[in-house]
Amino acid sequence: MRAAVIVKQGGPEGLKVQQIEEPSPTKEEVLVAVKATALNRADLAQRRGQYPAPPGIRQDVPGLEMAGVVIGLGEGVQGVQMGTRVMGLLGGAGYAEKVVIHSRMLLPIPDNLTFPEAASLPEVYFTSYDALFNQCALTMRESVLIHAAGSGVGTAAIQLARLVGAKVFGTVGSFNKLAKAVKLGLDVGINYQEQEFEEVVHAHTDGLGVNVILDVIGGPYFNANLRSLASRGRLVLVGSMGGSQVETNLALLSSKRLRIHGTVLRARPLEEKIALSEQIKQEILPHFETGKLRPVVDRIFGLEEVAEAHEYMETNQNFGKIVLSLE
Repeated sequence: MRAAVIVKQGGPEGLKVQQIEEPSPTKEEVLVAVKATALNRADLAQRRGQYPAPPGIRQDVPGLEMAGVVIGLGEGVQGVQMGTRVMGLLGGAGYAEKVVIHSRMLLPIPDNLTFPEAASLPEVYFTSYDALFNQCALTMRESVLIHAAGSGVGTAAIQLARLVGAKVFGTVGSFNKLAKAVKLGLDVGINYQEQEFEEVVHAHTDGLGVNVILDVIGGPYFNANLRSLASRGRLVLVGSMGGSQVETNLALLSSKRLRIHGTVLRARPLEEKIALSEQIKQEILPHFETGKLRPVVDRIFGLEEVAEAHEYMETNQNFGKIVLSLE
């Protein structure tokens, strides 16, 4: 089968489409013919040799999510039919024509979604849902600041926060992205090229701060995040694109009774991933069927264009997800 393989760690030119051995489903696993997959920042880090795949998963084929059709069933699989359109979260190896996935990790694709739309859904909606609700318990009438609001995680988090009636702040790097984020439900947009998010937050909250912050930047934003949180506020870190080292004033944590959560999906035990998949199936998928939630696809590349797709992601121009089509 064809797959995009990391033949040399480093830049995008190290990704080449090659023929590799196709996987076989073992007990409780399903074989899926992949129609589309999507890029994530973790793929870029894996390509550079900075984010290895978990044990038992190919190290040289990135890809954390997929959408496709069931073409094979392993021993003991129940409730899954051949030919079913499915999507799901992967530990890796999604940039390939076929993948295996545990049957309980599968989600049915709503009839109103295409394969590229479905492929852009798992990683960012799993991450955003878990961060906002499982980690930070965001509720109606609270406020949330979403950094990188134009990213895949950001566009998902805006919609999920609006779904529960929260007031949504968000940082983006251009007025073009700001206009698009407002259409998704952003209440207060902040162009970080021209504004300090801490000042904007305090101006719109009477100096109190927001209840929750979802951050993918890390170190450079950490102290301003703490100052932007309200009393008993919650900060969830789902990435550290800007750096992972920080010096801070711990007294601020105590005086404001703040909570800081760190989270990652890829390294979690299978049973935790299955439980989260079931949450998404029950709580989130129905809203895609009604149109209250929608995937945001920025551009679609062919598998042979994988290096170009990675180059495009590194420019930070995308609003929403970058998809690889295998059809």
